[in-house]
Amino acid sequence: MMSSEDKSIANADGNSSRRRFLSSSAFALAPLALQWLLKQDEAVAAPAKAPNLLPQDFSLDPQPAHFEPRATAMISLFMQGGPSQVDLLDPKPILNKLDGKKFPGSIKYDNAAQASTRVLGSPWKFTQHGECGTPVSELLPGLAEVVDDICVIRSMHTGVNNHGQSIHALNSGRIQRGRPSLGAWLTYGLGAETQNLPAYVAMSDPRGIPVEGVLNWSNGWLPSLYQGTVIRPREPRILNLEPPPELRGKVQQQYLAYLRRLNEKHQDEHPGVSDLAARISNYELAARMQVAAREALDISQETNATQQMYGIDQPDSEEYGKRCLIARRLVERGVRFVQVFTKNQYWDHHGTIRTRLPEACRKTDKPAAALVKDLKQRGLLDSTVVHWGGEMGRLPVIQNDAGPKSVGRDHNTYGFSMWVAGGGFRRGGTYGATDEFGHHAVENVVNHYDYHATLMNLFGLDPERLTFKRTGREQSLLDGQPGKVVSGILQDG
Repeated sequence: MMSSEDKSIANADGNSSRRRFLSSSAFALAPLALQWLLKQDEAVAAPAKAPNLLPQDFSLDPQPAHFEPRATAMISLFMQGGPSQVDLLDPKPILNKLDGKKFPGSIKYDNAAQASTRVLGSPWKFTQHGECGTPVSELLPGLAEVVDDICVIRSMHTGVNNHGQSIHALNSGRIQRGRPSLGAWLTYGLGAETQNLPAYVAMSDPRGIPVEGVLNWSNGWLPSLYQGTVIRPREPRILNLEPPPELRGKVQQQYLAYLRRLNEKHQDEHPGVSDLAARISNYELAARMQVAAREALDISQETNATQQMYGIDQPDSEEYGKRCLIARRLVERGVRFVQVFTKNQYWDHHGTIRTRLPEACRKTDKPAAALVKDLKQRGLLDSTVVHWGGEMGRLPVIQNDAGPKSVGRDHNTYGFSMWVAGGGFRRGGTYGATDEFGHHAVENVVNHYDYHATLMNLFGLDPERLTFKRTGREQSLLDGQPGKVVSGILQDG
């Protein structure tokens, strides 16, 4: 039987009273939970319309992999906009020989209005580094120091010459919008290794979120429990973690205990509503985060040497270095998947590439290399995948042919580069190749679905067995695409 006090909360106007209760109590918990619990009535108190035949027990409890995993966590450094592979990781001497001359073949342009048929040689020199001898541009001195720990994939391919579609291909498996992101699939399949921090974290740039915004870390049609949690790019990284003085200690504990009883009763009255269970779970996570998140996000605990390694003492790399260091701290504490974004189309150098590309490298190169070094020296690199790359590369010809200072490069999704490290990926060297001009992947082509199949394999998951039933059929990350595990980028054993 409900007490008279409980009945007064759950009366005919119970939903409204409940929301007022939650908001006015000001528990000072993370926005992650409040945004779900204060949402419209669609899943909070809606009457059941039809039997829900999906599995009802969704949680972030650790789940067994399909087979022995090599990787347990991943940090994706997503360079949104399309870094120029022919200027950074895939040298093409013929471009410098033909600089300014007509391109001797056909080109697939994205922006025909600014297109040119004149070849653009790279203004930057390449030098071989490490025992593996990987050529790296002079714009990436940090990466040059860790080439023996990374594998450069030169034959990436999505084939859709548009930012949004190619982002979705790399981030959620298909070019269509609305599908679950990679981080959502991994947390759905494996759960979390910590109960005090989110399993999946997205870290946006203070100068703007990437193209496609929140879809980058969306749960799609998976339960909302698996959506990425956004950590703010500026302090405070999570709002309202510190409760007001009048609610600290026993007072807050009593509030939370009472709210838990209300939630449990409400959930019993609405079985099968997975969004409700997700909101309750995330609200309780927010309470636990009051202590754990403050500690995890506090980089002042790191030594000066560590902070300098990430470039936090330098204006160009300070901000990005902080986010990379936080990413390491989160993974160290059991977070499954962290994605660190650059701002909207930051690498989309249609013009002024001679100034904008070096600027982008100064921001990200030292922190990215430091992340690999730091994980390695802490014994975490073997189990943590690090990914660096964007959704596309650039063309070998001039775009915006208005003088040397104005030139840039158009989109190229037919052959571009990215690098991976740790978690079972091969150490040192390159894989695949583009044609002599860097336009098309021609050797050991790695499609986005091959990349995903390989990642899932490293996490001990069979992407065709990890499914979710929707609209009458089982759906997966690959969803019928012919993804293959790319053994050539994996370590033996």
